[in-house]
Amino acid sequence: MWDVFLSYSRGDVERVRPLARALRDGGLEVFTDETGVESFAGISATIRRELGRSKALLAFYSTGYPEREACQWELTTAYLAGLGEGDPRRRVMVVNPERTADHIQPVELRDARHAAPDDLPALVADVRAHVARLDGPMTVARPGVRHWLLGTPQPRPDFLGRLFELWQVHSALHAHAAPLVTGRAAAHAVQIRGMAGIGKTLLAQEYALRFGAAYPGGVCWVDGEAYEDSVRALGAGAGGLFAYFDAIGEPFLWIVDAAPAHRLPARDIAAMAAPHPLGHTLFTLRGRAYDTLGTPVDLGPLDAPHARVLAGGDEALADAVGGHPLALGLLGRAVRAGHHPGTLYDRLHARGRSLLDTLADEDVTGTVVRDVDTTDAADVLRCAAALHPLPLSTDDAAHVLAAADRVPRIVARRRAANGVRELRARSLLTPAADEHWSLHPVTQHAWHHHDPAPARTEVLRHAALRTLCGRRDPRDPVTLAFPGTRREAPMAAPSESERMAAYDIQVELVTRIGVQELAPGTGSLREALTSLKSLIDFTRATLHTYSVSLERGSEAGAPTVQNLAYALINETIRPFTSTWHPRLAAYEARCAADTAPLDHEAAWPQAEAMRAELAALREPLVRIAEGLGGISGADFGVAATG
Repeated sequence: MWDVFLSYSRGDVERVRPLARALRDGGLEVFTDETGVESFAGISATIRRELGRSKALLAFYSTGYPEREACQWELTTAYLAGLGEGDPRRRVMVVNPERTADHIQPVELRDARHAAPDDLPALVADVRAHVARLDGPMTVARPGVRHWLLGTPQPRPDFLGRLFELWQVHSALHAHAAPLVTGRAAAHAVQIRGMAGIGKTLLAQEYALRFGAAYPGGVCWVDGEAYEDSVRALGAGAGGLFAYFDAIGEPFLWIVDAAPAHRLPARDIAAMAAPHPLGHTLFTLRGRAYDTLGTPVDLGPLDAPHARVLAGGDEALADAVGGHPLALGLLGRAVRAGHHPGTLYDRLHARGRSLLDTLADEDVTGTVVRDVDTTDAADVLRCAAALHPLPLSTDDAAHVLAAADRVPRIVARRRAANGVRELRARSLLTPAADEHWSLHPVTQHAWHHHDPAPARTEVLRHAALRTLCGRRDPRDPVTLAFPGTRREAPMAAPSESERMAAYDIQVELVTRIGVQELAPGTGSLREALTSLKSLIDFTRATLHTYSVSLERGSEAGAPTVQNLAYALINETIRPFTSTWHPRLAAYEARCAADTAPLDHEAAWPQAEAMRAELAALREPLVRIAEGLGGISGADFGVAATG
């Protein structure tokens, strides 16, 4: 029998040897695994046997420890053995060589007093004292639940690479057990989130099987899509369940699988939580828009080594489905059944029925994209599919929509932003970098087979090729002539508030006298002055509304709404109004009481000169309107000046 099973990462072997020697010199029997064999299927039979012959596990918990899967399996086994005896720390001791404890999982171990490796005599004394309180070796149990309501599922061999997420779920459900570390005094619900087929249900099931000892009151599995029926199947309504768990008086786990968060408000989902304070609630859902529902644990694709194992060892197949567990499992079973990986790869990209649906003998791909239920979300998904595997930004989608539908860019951008927001909330787009979003290959595959409007997809694909490829060519940058000059400068990337301000000023400008030509002998010069003066006030107010400053651009700077507004007010309108307003006002003051103002104005000797200068304003005003249109994306068809 071993006193201590010493668990450590192979990268820490030099730091661990003095510790192992000190423990043995202190009279302790110490087991160390010198083989260094990694296993995706868990710990080996030898390690399991030696853990079962050890009183306690001593984890050298460096920052590299969580990255070695064998270490995590060893820790999990010892932790569960202690959990079965009522205290998970009974069979686990931690040596923390780092300055902080943030890297330590589960959270209960962070709250423990960690031994320091720099004082070996004290550490050995602590270990000897801890081991002396243990009567015998730990009991290494197979996964199972003492009390599972509505049947007991079996462990799944395809559960790979999710040990860290298991600890995340457990730590989040029991954060209140370490209040000094987490700041929580009460239990919070936990939500496992991710796209369809990413392994949410499997993770919840494996957690319940492996950590069932933490819930002596049992495990309840509730179908979120048919919540009322599931509760009735438990044998009682919500009130009866409260009385039932109240009588048991033990903590229990309440799993709500496939909560329909995309169709119900958060308060309705929250109402599905455990019907008694002793319950720990675990939701699985695709939606990511309900942060208040509970602590999120977001599932992404499997890492490359585990994905390759699940796909039957074929790297090309694993890459083709981007680490998607459901797709990997289907392909892996086909490989093991004798199908050639190359043939499967070709069929995966073939037209006709999806290979994944064929292998599953059901429509598994439809569930991946069933939440795409708005036009904006569908169009953004089509844009992302057109660019796949390149990432997509909101601006990319806006450019495509504006080109395809011939709408102002500001309108297209709103639609694009709505679509991106919806797809992110439903786990169909994931962050890439710099405000770009990526489309998972399985999502792209599923949408290809379930797109309700393939003709629309083709239109957007053509628009993407026409607009994005040309816009991204560094040899052909988009430029804009600055009003009143011959120079050109690259367009800047405006913010949403700048786009909105540019759009509002542009709309106002193109409808005013100056841009709209005043025919000879028509209209009122006084009204023209008043209109231009009010445009100054409107422009200033608009900039203030959108928190945009009024500033003069430098010669090297790109046209912006700020310097276009400056040119409009201070370099175009104000010189005209400051010249002609006092002249016209002085003449108007001499108007006889019995003469109509328009007749008096028509007789003004300087009227034609003022009209000529007003007509000359049209060219700079049109150029400013075009510059604003380059920022807002709107084109109101102002005719070019000759």
